[in-house]
Amino acid sequence: MFNILCVGDVVGSIGCEFLRRHLPELRRIKGIDLCIVNGENSADGNGITPNSLRHLLDSGADIVTTGNHSFRRKESYSLYEEREDLLRPANYPDAAPGRGVAVVDLGRVQAAVINLMGTVYLESLQSPFEALDGILKNSELPKLKILDFHAEATGEKRAMGFFADGRLTAMFGTHTHVPTADECILPQGTGYITDVGMTGPIQSVLGVKPEIIIGRYTTKMPARFDLASGPCRLDCVIFSAEEKTGLCTSVERLTIT
Repeated sequence: MFNILCVGDVVGSIGCEFLRRHLPELRRIKGIDLCIVNGENSADGNGITPNSLRHLLDSGADIVTTGNHSFRRKESYSLYEEREDLLRPANYPDAAPGRGVAVVDLGRVQAAVINLMGTVYLESLQSPFEALDGILKNSELPKLKILDFHAEATGEKRAMGFFADGRLTAMFGTHTHVPTADECILPQGTGYITDVGMTGPIQSVLGVKPEIIIGRYTTKMPARFDLASGPCRLDCVIFSAEEKTGLCTSVERLTIT
């Protein structure tokens, strides 16, 4: 059995520190073989930096995925070219730095991690459905294949799940920072959850101080998105899969506080 841990968007330095306190023990207790962490908000003020990437990897992430904030920080551009353990959505143009697929060699088995971004209410990129079809035409990819689908619309995520059913080991959604209660195994054997949630402060609006977001809605004035403080939560999902078939056998959604 192969155990895959997928961790929701890590928000700022407070989320990074909370991840470090809990991820190593979680990996040990659950017998995790591969850990995927979404890090597109891991730097304070959005984006990812060399320091926040190193923090995530040193805390126990094997692969770091991103999304619509992939290129928010210029200091990250070279990271996408230099590191194979940092992904940006594969449906960005080829001219963008980096790659959207990584194959992790764990000795006894290999696993492919795919990062895609939705286009409903987000950037006008290549269709993620077309992009996934193109990626899966690569016959050299291992049987174990996991997709982080970073998307806004629930319908787009659900559609992608059924589109990928039987062709991927698992798909987990990111971006909305709110965990959904629809974890399941789809009819053809792909593990699924619409959104895994986030890692960051509980008393917040998606990690940001509530009063700032309320002010944006009530005044329509721009504001600096300062991160909230206080107790945190770590939202994640564990997919277990058969190595020979590459299909999911169980799904467990967890929140650590």
